[in-house]
Amino acid sequence: MKLTILFGGASFEHEISIVSAITLREKLSSFNLTFVFCDQDHTFYLIEASKMKATTFSRGEYKKMPKLSIANGAFIQKGLFGSTEYDATVLNLIHGADGEDGSIAALLDFFSIKYIGPRMDASVFSYDKRYTKWLSHARGVKSLKHEELSLKEHNNIKTPYPIIVKPSRLGSSIGVSVVKEESELDYALDSAFEFDSSVIVEPFLQGVKEYNLAGFMANKKMHFSIVEEPQKNEFLDFEKKYMDFSRSSQVLKAEISKELESKLKANFEKIYKNMFEGALIRCDFFVVDGEVYLNEINPIPGSMANYLFEDFTNCLEMLSNSLPHAKRARTNYEYIHSISKAKGK
Repeated sequence: MKLTILFGGASFEHEISIVSAITLREKLSSFNLTFVFCDQDHTFYLIEASKMKATTFSRGEYKKMPKLSIANGAFIQKGLFGSTEYDATVLNLIHGADGEDGSIAALLDFFSIKYIGPRMDASVFSYDKRYTKWLSHARGVKSLKHEELSLKEHNNIKTPYPIIVKPSRLGSSIGVSVVKEESELDYALDSAFEFDSSVIVEPFLQGVKEYNLAGFMANKKMHFSIVEEPQKNEFLDFEKKYMDFSRSSQVLKAEISKELESKLKANFEKIYKNMFEGALIRCDFFVVDGEVYLNEINPIPGSMANYLFEDFTNCLEMLSNSLPHAKRARTNYEYIHSISKAKGK
């Protein structure tokens, strides 16, 4: 199977995207892979598979590699004697801004390039944690009560301590703090506002059970990963999550009841259907007193959550054969012709 892995982007999660791409190069070794790197200036580069290592990017060696442009249906490498098209299905592996905020989805849709990843509307509702709350409420999925604060205006926090403070539009636990008392609040807000002008405040639930579940729709059927219970200390911080992006060995299935597994899958399906078709996503859930709460949606999970699937390559093959097709409006200029005819022109 031919697949173009698109990674990088201009975001705080730029380096994490590189780690994901390197991991998938090894995980998808049976595929015919092309690697397209988007640098922080939004220039596209064709990266040789043998050069897919961290130092290629940290040392700027990628700048010596061929630049690509984008045209209808493909990435294009222009040469002295013609051009080469890279028209394989794109796997959007850009984490954070660009990849998960809808920018890349809009670009690929605009140029009619087939891709695995969230569409623009799905990106909007999953990238911004405020909109994720709205989506979960509209679809009958519980989520924790929260407060929304802005950089220009934020009043006293009404949520009882301890609380968790996090940027509204950022992943990988960047800028996230657990605040146990009021004296720690200003520092936590400063940290969060460094990355975003909007912040979410939620109650911090001590010892809460957390479960991760990934899935996708193919052949009009939902396909789920195993359920994972992530190992964490106080909360899953950046360092712990960073390691997730380089995981390629399947993790152990959580020891939970069939009833709870069914609840998690039912809530996942409510979130996914008629929104995330074409994407493999991961939902992170809390379980409180037997009730399932959505924590967050990962529209492009680290290394595509390959470690949660028994046969990840087969999953991507199924998904690539079930991608939605955007309808493009066509015109025959009848209206203009009728006006011109009426005017005798």
